Amino acid sequence: MSKKRERLYFIEAPKMRLHAMKTSSTAQSGFTIPSTETLLRLFGGGLIGLLIWEVWARVFTKAVLGYPLEPAGLIDAILQHNLGLSIPWLLREAMHYVIGIVGYPVMYYVISRNLKNWSFLLDLVVFVTFSAAIAYYFATGQGTSWHVMFWLIVTAFIATRFVNPDIRLRDSIAWGTFTWFNALGIMAPIGGLSFYILGDSAALSFMSCVGHIIYGAVAAWLFEKWEARS
Repeated sequence: MSKKRERLYFIEAPKMRLHAMKTSSTAQSGFTIPSTETLLRLFGGGLIGLLIWEVWARVFTKAVLGYPLEPAGLIDAILQHNLGLSIPWLLREAMHYVIGIVGYPVMYYVISRNLKNWSFLLDLVVFVTFSAAIAYYFATGQGTSWHVMFWLIVTAFIATRFVNPDIRLRDSIAWGTFTWFNALGIMAPIGGLSFYILGDSAALSFMSCVGHIIYGAVAAWLFEKWEARS
């Protein structure tokens, strides 16, 4: 080895070992703080997904059911039921946009980067909880043919993960389905409404299901596409 190369080796080798130690430490911790560019891509995907959701919720849903999906109404139900608070509609709408553009995307990043087999686990959560909800309504004599059809549609949709060759699309759809569970399987009961609001309006639950899948899938898919390009 020449003296010049020998000097370079002794200078660069410690740097390489230090870099390897840092990389190993990050991988073991299981958490990586996203860069500013990554955050902007996350929020951009959330914004576009939310804009599409707004069209579905306020135009298509109203045309089908005669009334729109109202996320601000769910926020009001949560605050009223738990705290007895009533805040202005404009503030509730602002909260809805912050959740859609920032909240869900950040949650997606944390889960997708830190939970092994995350999309399968989220699909499993939705399938088990929704199946339990449908079973409950039949056990209490409230089940209808529409509940059966709804369950078949959701189950068939989740099952597409086993035949979908596009992993990015598969995982994005799983995230969209999970946002529906979060809204109507967790937040709705907290607001004093029925589980998946099946006891209030199964038709509204279905439209919400489709809307959340579109929103979450678009937001996650766009983010991953942009992130891969970078």
